[in-house]
Amino acid sequence: MSAPDPHGPHHVRDLRDRFAATLLALRDEAAPGPHVSGPHVSEPHVSGPRVSDPYAYADDLLARWAEPQRRYHTTAHLLAVLDHIDTLAEYAADADVVRLAAWFHDAVYRPDRSENEERSARLAERALPEAGLNDDRTQEVARLVRLTTTHAAGPDDRNGAVLCDADLAILASAPDAYAAYQAAVREEYGFVPDADFRAGRAAVLEQLLALPSLFRTPYGVREWEHRARHNLAGELAALRT
Repeated sequence: MSAPDPHGPHHVRDLRDRFAATLLALRDEAAPGPHVSGPHVSEPHVSGPRVSDPYAYADDLLARWAEPQRRYHTTAHLLAVLDHIDTLAEYAADADVVRLAAWFHDAVYRPDRSENEERSARLAERALPEAGLNDDRTQEVARLVRLTTTHAAGPDDRNGAVLCDADLAILASAPDAYAAYQAAVREEYGFVPDADFRAGRAAVLEQLLALPSLFRTPYGVREWEHRARHNLAGELAALRT
């Protein structure tokens, strides 16, 4: 489940093109709303001109995903989630809406804060009407972003199931990739003392393992569930040692 390096020119270009294609497939023909200005993080905003060039939004989002405080929640994670959504697209009610939600779901990210999902959802609510999306699609993207706080998609939430499964697919990685994921998460939380991190991480793993199923799509249950539980149990045992 490891992804190619997304920081090279080819992968940045690929991500920009994928965002533009998704936005153009979803947005209305109506003219975009007025430009909204604001600071980069304290007031969520994706900068973009009145002409609503989709690449301007892609570039702003990619800059956010490349911020220096990130170690796991990087463009590599974004690329992996988008690829997993492609794999799961048949299970979504609207796969392009899920793809947009993936772009926004960690667009605002500070590891020392707890409101990242809410701030990311508000970012989507500000940016997407400007980019030409109607209110229904904007609100669905924002709902999906907020859902990644708990990953508790309901039984009839097809879009939510796809986004949550794609976001959690890293848990089913091969051993080397899972070890790299663990190390990146620890590095993101480098400001947390080791004992506190181990206790907090163990609590998260216990909560995940207590779920009836980590994944909700048929593909996720069939292809990822067993390996993910094996990885989580192994990490938990190591934390308790």
